Parts: sequence; structure tokens; C-alpha cells
Amino acid sequence: MAETIKIAVCDDEKNIRSYLVSLIKKQGGECGITEYASADAYLSDDKEHDIIFLDIEMGGSSAGMDGMGLARHIRGMEAQKQPIIIFVTGYEKYVYDAFDVGAFQYLVKPVDEQKFAEVFGRAAGQVLSEAEQRKKKLVIQYGGEGKAIPLNDIYYMESRNHNIILYLKSGNIEYYAKIGDLEEELAGQFYRIHRGYLINLFHVEGYDKTEVRMANGDKLLLSRYKYDGFVQAYMDYISEESL
Repeated sequence: MAETIKIAVCDDEKNIRSYLVSLIKKQGGECGITEYASADAYLSDDKEHDIIFLDIEMGGSSAGMDGMGLARHIRGMEAQKQPIIIFVTGYEKYVYDAFDVGAFQYLVKPVDEQKFAEVFGRAAGQVLSEAEQRKKKLVIQYGGEGKAIPLNDIYYMESRNHNIILYLKSGNIEYYAKIGDLEEELAGQFYRIHRGYLINLFHVEGYDKTEVRMANGDKLLLSRYKYDGFVQAYMDYISEESL
């Protein structure tokens, strides 16, 4: 399934928002677009976005937060995923300020279609690349913080007493999770060979009708109901990896 890029268009002029939305739709690809007429509207929505098209001169509330103020606020929100910020401005004098908040690029009004397509293409490419990298890691809540574990460091997972035990190259980690959720999230590289085991196909060293031998030496019970599905998933995985 194609990755959906979540995009925010923040500008207090409705015609500008409509124009930017039309340009985004022209680029094709899976996009979810939300429009905001003010910094307050953006902040009160509490959504995460991959890309924000942000008007620097956008009028704010009585607090007077313009687009640059919103950008600084977003950059200060450490807990949230940081979006790509693309400024849209009528004045080139703001260019240096834009780089102070790590802006990806800026577009000068009236926005040129060809320039927009080039900037959008690079930003979308970066979003999709980062999404692919995230897929190669498992992010878990462990010890009160988020921990990202490279998938190839995991031999397999065991479901035990409502917890998951990760069997890793560096040792074992036990944390709260549901094996069904992990099975869905990691489909393609991991396969559930038994009610209690979700294994990394990358680390399979051999198998027969009743068990799978992993690269760390562990032998895991293979459910007879799962045998045909496992063999198919393993062959599919090997053929994908060899491409």
C-alpha cells in the first residue's frame, strides 16, 4: 500500500490555500491535505504532518503569532515528529530567517508551478525515504522512553503473560505489547509460526515440518496449521531479498 503523505497548508488567504492545494493534487501520489487559516487553528488541531506549507506573514491571534512564530513553536515541540517546513512568502527578505528554523525551502508568491513541483518532489522523496527507514526499525516503549531497534537485530519474539520478549543479538528485552499488532506491523519480514512466536525470516537457518531453527541456535515449534503459510512467506522473502 502506498504511503500517504500528510500535508498542512497554513495561510490566512483562502485563495492562496486553494491554489497550493491544487498544485499539491497535480503532483499525484497519496496525500492527505489539511488547510489552516491561522497558527491557532494549526496548534489546536494537534495533528502530525509530514510537510507544512507555511505563510510567513500569516496573521495570528491576539498573541500575534505569525508563520515564523509558528515555525519556531513547532521546532520547540520535541515530543512530536518534526515536519518538513516549506515557507511561502511574498518577500525574499525573510529567506535568512527561514533557515534559522531549519526550513527545507521557501517559495516566493506568486508561486511558480515548475518551482513548486521541484521543491515538492524533493520534500516528498525525503518523507518517503524516512518512512522506509522507520519500517526497518521497531519502535517500542521501554524503561519510560521510546527505543528504536533495527529489525535485523531481532531474532524472534515470544508472547508470554501479556508481554513480548524480544530475542536480540544484544540480549533479551521484555515489554508490554500484543503479538497480533506486531504481526500486522512487521508483515513481510516477520512471520507468526505459532500462537506464541513471531520470527524474523532474515534469521531463519533451517526448518522441517515441526520446527524452525534460528540463527542464534534456538529451535522453535512450528504449528502444523502454519507450515504451508510459513514456507510461502519464507520463499517470498528470499526472492524479494535477492532482487
